[in-house]
Amino acid sequence: MRLGNQDQIIFTFINQFLQEKEMTSGPVFIYILIFGNYFAPGSGQDVTCALGYFPCGNITKCLPQLLHCNGVDDCGNQADEDNCGDNNGWSMQLDKYFANYYKMTSLHHFEAETSECLVGSVPMQCLCRGLELDCDETNLRAVPSVSSNVTLMSLQWNLIRKLPPDGFKKYHDLQKLCLQNNKIRSVSVYAFRGLYSLTKLYLSHNRITFLKPGVFEDLHRLEWLIIEDNHLNRISPLTFYGLNSLILLVLMNNVLTHLPDKPLCQHMPRLHWLDFEGNHIHNLRNLTFISCSNLTVLVMRKNKINHLNENTFAPLQKLDELDLGSNKIENLSPHVFKDLKELSQLNLSYNPIQKIQANQFDYLVKLKSLSLEGLEISNIQQRMFRPLTNLSHIYFKKFQYCGYAPHVRSCKPNTDGISSLENLLASIIQRVFVWVVSAVTCFGNIFVICMRPYIRSENKLHAMSIISLCLAFIPLCNKELFKNYYGTNGVCFPLHSEDTESIGAQIYSVAIFLGINLAAFIIIVFSYGSMFYSVHQSTITATEVRNQVRKEMILAKRFFFIVFTDALCWIPIFVLKFLSLLQVEIPGTITSWVVIFILPINSALNPILYTLTTRPFKEMIHQFWYNYRQRRSIDSKGSQKAYAPSFIWVEMWPLQEMTADLMKPALFKDPCELSLISQSTRLNSYS
Repeated sequence: MRLGNQDQIIFTFINQFLQEKEMTSGPVFIYILIFGNYFAPGSGQDVTCALGYFPCGNITKCLPQLLHCNGVDDCGNQADEDNCGDNNGWSMQLDKYFANYYKMTSLHHFEAETSECLVGSVPMQCLCRGLELDCDETNLRAVPSVSSNVTLMSLQWNLIRKLPPDGFKKYHDLQKLCLQNNKIRSVSVYAFRGLYSLTKLYLSHNRITFLKPGVFEDLHRLEWLIIEDNHLNRISPLTFYGLNSLILLVLMNNVLTHLPDKPLCQHMPRLHWLDFEGNHIHNLRNLTFISCSNLTVLVMRKNKINHLNENTFAPLQKLDELDLGSNKIENLSPHVFKDLKELSQLNLSYNPIQKIQANQFDYLVKLKSLSLEGLEISNIQQRMFRPLTNLSHIYFKKFQYCGYAPHVRSCKPNTDGISSLENLLASIIQRVFVWVVSAVTCFGNIFVICMRPYIRSENKLHAMSIISLCLAFIPLCNKELFKNYYGTNGVCFPLHSEDTESIGAQIYSVAIFLGINLAAFIIIVFSYGSMFYSVHQSTITATEVRNQVRKEMILAKRFFFIVFTDALCWIPIFVLKFLSLLQVEIPGTITSWVVIFILPINSALNPILYTLTTRPFKEMIHQFWYNYRQRRSIDSKGSQKAYAPSFIWVEMWPLQEMTADLMKPALFKDPCELSLISQSTRLNSYS
């Protein structure tokens, strides 16, 4: 920090919180404006809309939930693009308690920039303006000595290893002390003696393992205490003795395994903000928060909490935000939130919770934001969220869950890129043909798999390629590796990349769609093109064998349709995969048409092209018909015995004639077989 920016200490803290909450950092007054705008007149609260719809400001128009904050002015007055940020909970508290402080320090900062050094002689590496001392990154190993009237002392990024007794004793006017990013391990119980005017103390990013009881005894005016990213392994209420004015306490990213059994806020009666994120706390005890009656923000995310007692939060009747995300909580007592009548933001995301009581949130009448991301709620129902009449933001794992909270204006995720909540497939044509194509695809492929074992193929590789339909099954065998390979959409569409998709799934997807399939498509086009050219040349030069050429032309047409259907299917797929890799947004309407009509082309038509239209299949059908007629004839005469065919049909690929040996009468002694061979020969001439 250079002395020209007095407020950086405050903004460093604010920005850290903003980054943790995944919001854009910026001056506090911006959030005040957003907050004021949220409750501005004409917000449309007086317009009544159907479930799943929200009002367009002060005009009598309602839009579906999906269109809220989609980047398009659907209302015509920007009302659907307002209030996109979730500013409930901690951000509102930040505005409420620190907005005035920002204004005052901004004015003081302007005056300080125009002042000369007023703290006497300072170390040569340090900078000084007015009553503020900046000794950041100066390799100091101890606290420098300056005049006692200094008000701000910044000693960040130095080599200080310990804070000895009375090191700051003479600095009675010191208001802000920054000791971040040193190597402090030892803090004397009298290290901060005499700092009666100190309001902000920063001890983040050091190596402190323990703070002795009474170490802050003289800090009666301290409002902010930040001890983030240290090695604290235990605390007691006596640690904070003397902190009568403390408003904010941050103990993020330490190694605390439990909280004290005694009242934690016993010596911090004004505490509003308490942050234990990123510790190793296993449970919350009933006595811990019994004296924290003024607490408005409690952050316990990224711990190892596995159980919540029913009365854990009973004393916190003024609590505005409770963050329990990313813990090990499996079950919630039905009344665990019963005393949190003022709660506006609740985060339960990424816990192993599988069931939620139907009346779990009944007491949270003022709740505005609820995060249930990462939760697979097996018993989800509208009854859970119906009492939350003030809820404006809700976050689920699946977009389908939004249907259980249709009265909430902002529900995320609100679409899967293919189908929206309101209309799984918006067009009636899509809804009809998704069933038609699916039926054709399933019937054709099942029929081929069942019939292929009865057809002996001269080309084993060709037969195995047709029978093997298991490439798509591989991602389902290892869910940990592939994760959301088939996406979160309702039709298992694997072409668009998602944030939750693993690296292994992305590599597999690229290898299949742009590797194997693209290479196979090129080989097919080249091979069939060569065959077609060869047949065409034969047509020109072999006029004396026109019957044979006519058969080969039929085969060539079959080749053409195979290549043509492959092209219709795979070229759009290749294009979509390339666009996905380039992070190009693909409209949901295009994707849905591709999924229904283009992607299944091969699955639906290949059984017909490769099996149902082949000569062996035609011969088999004729064989069944011939046997049926023979049985009827025998039954009517009652004298002859039916004989079952004793041979297996041979698929010849490319088109070939049966060998002479196979046609010898000695091989077929049964008259039925000889008759059938004659029929097959005639069929060959028509194929």
